Amino acid sequence: MPVRMKDIAEDIGVSIITVSKALRNHPDISAETRARVLKRIKELNYQPNFAARALATGRTFSAGLIVPDLVHPFFAELAKGLSQVLNEAGYGLLISSSQEQTALEEQQIDQMLARGVDALLLASVQATPAAVAEISKRKVVCVLIDRCFPGWTGNFVGMDDRRVGLMATEHLISAGCRAIAHIRGGEVSTALGRLEGYRDALCAHGLQPEPEYVVSAGTADEQGDVSGYRAMQRLLRLERRPDGVFCFNDPAAMGAMQAILDAGLRIPEDVALIGCGNVLYSGFLRVPLSSIDQQSAEMGRRIGRLTLGQLGKGRRRKPGKVLIEPRLVVRDSTRRRSAAAS
Repeated sequence: MPVRMKDIAEDIGVSIITVSKALRNHPDISAETRARVLKRIKELNYQPNFAARALATGRTFSAGLIVPDLVHPFFAELAKGLSQVLNEAGYGLLISSSQEQTALEEQQIDQMLARGVDALLLASVQATPAAVAEISKRKVVCVLIDRCFPGWTGNFVGMDDRRVGLMATEHLISAGCRAIAHIRGGEVSTALGRLEGYRDALCAHGLQPEPEYVVSAGTADEQGDVSGYRAMQRLLRLERRPDGVFCFNDPAAMGAMQAILDAGLRIPEDVALIGCGNVLYSGFLRVPLSSIDQQSAEMGRRIGRLTLGQLGKGRRRKPGKVLIEPRLVVRDSTRRRSAAAS
């Protein structure tokens, strides 16, 4: 016969509520009591009955995360930080990928809602919030992450992407670059914001944004290095070759870096290069890559804390907006001797 929560409580002389709180890492019980409960749970190999728990509480104690691409290190690090916070609070995390396809994202949303998740966390590929509106109708906590919609007033955790574009472009200008190109992303808020920041930075420094210096690398992050390589090849064929390039993410910058080196050019002497994301391997590339750090793991933790706050007891709180501060990480790909000497 399976061990019940009631059996654990009677065995060590505590209430069922105390056992439940120990399982959820609730702060209302002491560390000593929690340790006693967890020790006995392990000894008796107690397995929670999540179906019964959901019937009793009206919750599944699970959250769903849908991102465009599970291969991209940014989303992998984000999921890691998020999972850590949710697990400590007794919540499970279901993860899925839309593969940058709107129809697949809508299907994944329906499947997550059918599983009864208490919260849905979404880096959406939709052009409008129509599909996301269905989540709110089901009274499920919804948090947009990384990407946002114009005029969105709901929960959001991400970054000021215009500021990202400004920081990256101004860094190239400070490195002595004057013909600065941008390998941009697709029609999503992150890419659009970074493009805006790139243009604003050039104008602020009296530099003319040249249309041919903006090249799209598409949206397929699992092939970001390939599209970045092709985009950089196009830039290198221009009559006036750029001397600095801001790539909307690090995978695209990796591809651009390879194209520059294959062309027999030097980084950063001939072309300085900066990406965005500061993925784990950025410092280990053939030329260590300068990047704008999105603090992906911290972003995941902040998403987790906001979600738990919205799932708290009592009246639903006002939607929260959390902007993570971008940080410039300078490495060899933008360290030009001429700029350092001036």
